[in-house]
Amino acid sequence: MPFGHEPPQLLKQRMLYKGRKFAFEVNRFKLPNKAESELECIRHPGGALAVPITPDGKFVLVRQYRFAAKGRLLEFPAGTVEPNETPEDTIRREIEEETGYRANQWQPIGKFFVAPGYSDEVIYAFLAQELELLETPPEKDDDEDLATVLMSADEVEKAIYSGEIVDAKSISSFFLARPFLS
Repeated sequence: MPFGHEPPQLLKQRMLYKGRKFAFEVNRFKLPNKAESELECIRHPGGALAVPITPDGKFVLVRQYRFAAKGRLLEFPAGTVEPNETPEDTIRREIEEETGYRANQWQPIGKFFVAPGYSDEVIYAFLAQELELLETPPEKDDDEDLATVLMSADEVEKAIYSGEIVDAKSISSFFLARPFLS
């Protein structure tokens, strides 16, 4: 089913928190099955993710500190879609900031919800190829603590199955990218 084609009827809306990245709402809805329910939702502008591959076939990942996970996660570069940006604008900016690479070939490979039980966040995934290492990469955001990691396809897959890569958006996007690779 396409995204968002069966919306519930909003009966009462309450915004409890609005931050720089997302908002938290508790709303009363009449659902498509006619039941009424008070539901909590994180409203998020969406994110974009790149599965970058170097000319020699290495995947470019980042090992990034994530405060909610209380540690460093191995993941593909990604970022929040900012106001007046398209997902492609976002990921073109993020890949340069996070990895120091620029991609000259882009292919959309899918979009998916991150946690549809409590959030409307959608990730737009792209395959990024024909990478070139920038001589002077843009400045990283102050709150970003990350390092670039290069891995073969086999190494990425082993890292997924061993539990080294536990980031759902990266796991999903890796498998979405596989059919596009020769």
